[in-house]
Amino acid sequence: METIPDPQEESWNPCTEPDKYNNTEVLQRLSCMARRNNLYLVANMPDLQPCPLKTAPSTCPPDGHWQFNTNVAFNSDGLLVARYHKQNLFFEESFDTPPKLELITFDTPFAGKFGLIICFDILFHDPTVALVKMGVRQLIFPTAWMNELPLLDSIQFHRALSLGANVTVLSSNLRNDQLIMTGSGIYTPFSATFHHAVKGDPEEGQLLVATVPVLGPVGVNDVTESLSPVAAESDHCHTDGCADSPSPPSPGSSYSTFIGTMMHDPFKFVLIKEAEGNLTVCDGKFCCHLQYKWTALDEGKELYAMGAFAGTHTFNGRYALQVCAVVRCAGLEASSCGQTVEEAESKMDFLMEATFQTDYVYPSVLVNRMAIEQPDKLEKAAGGRVAMKHSNLSGGLITACLYGRMYQLDNE
Repeated sequence: METIPDPQEESWNPCTEPDKYNNTEVLQRLSCMARRNNLYLVANMPDLQPCPLKTAPSTCPPDGHWQFNTNVAFNSDGLLVARYHKQNLFFEESFDTPPKLELITFDTPFAGKFGLIICFDILFHDPTVALVKMGVRQLIFPTAWMNELPLLDSIQFHRALSLGANVTVLSSNLRNDQLIMTGSGIYTPFSATFHHAVKGDPEEGQLLVATVPVLGPVGVNDVTESLSPVAAESDHCHTDGCADSPSPPSPGSSYSTFIGTMMHDPFKFVLIKEAEGNLTVCDGKFCCHLQYKWTALDEGKELYAMGAFAGTHTFNGRYALQVCAVVRCAGLEASSCGQTVEEAESKMDFLMEATFQTDYVYPSVLVNRMAIEQPDKLEKAAGGRVAMKHSNLSGGLITACLYGRMYQLDNE
């Protein structure tokens, strides 16, 4: 394990100054890779730092050293330009949480400023949203992401954050079939270049290359002042206070809700049985609305449901959510809704909408054989209303989701 100097305090090029520090072979090799290939390089590695016992006795480990999960960045000359220590650990007993939050960026001549985050960080306000609020529009994201369907597959959520936060995310995931780790991508608000292995694919790496736009600094999650044309097409919630009470079913429709477990959370579900229609499902005062029309459906083979959840997720982490999702059930029984599904044949055109008590809503459409699609329209309106409209699916629908993060409630 190497000790990584702080580039904010000193300038060091490991490739041209290899003797400045002992035991820095990995840093030297990374630096020379960047220098020889004339490129900016980001890598994830451990960092061993001496602990200042006198200044931080409460957080200092007994052996007098911290071990951090760390990103390092080098410029095209091989100069070490950034070092970031991961804030949100995920059962990483070998690593320590840094004594204070780090918001780390570096500048480039070709695309401006980049921010650094690692894996589990992407689910939390700090550092991810904090960086975006600083005006950072491009995030570099090494990860060891264990896919969890139907809502948190790697390409699904990383692309969703790119859309919802209006940023570019460069996501590099490990490939480990035993740990269900696969799926990397280059995501912008306008495009997605990704690779996601499926069962039977060889366990090997994949190089992704894409031309991406340079995003200028803007405010995060700009909200329009009035309902958009997409949202206005809905039959639901055109009266004041509608978000606080369930919308009535459409005339002639009849459906009942049931509770099912999805992602270890108790979702309220309603089955999607008709060829087309309007549905509403509520978890307390939080209601999800769906207008839909099946364009391909084999009722004898596939069952679908729409679910709503408003509460705090507490399994393998604690974070507050408001979620709307249409999912393919694993079987033909209602009890199978919310379970893992990787393939689907049924297709629908849909408009999904809800009023969220947060500005941070991350939309996704995941289809057969683990591919993601760009929604036709995404609209945000004053008051928290979010609508996602999509049609002409290229593959069977696995999940369509509006994933709202209630960061302000995480610690309650």
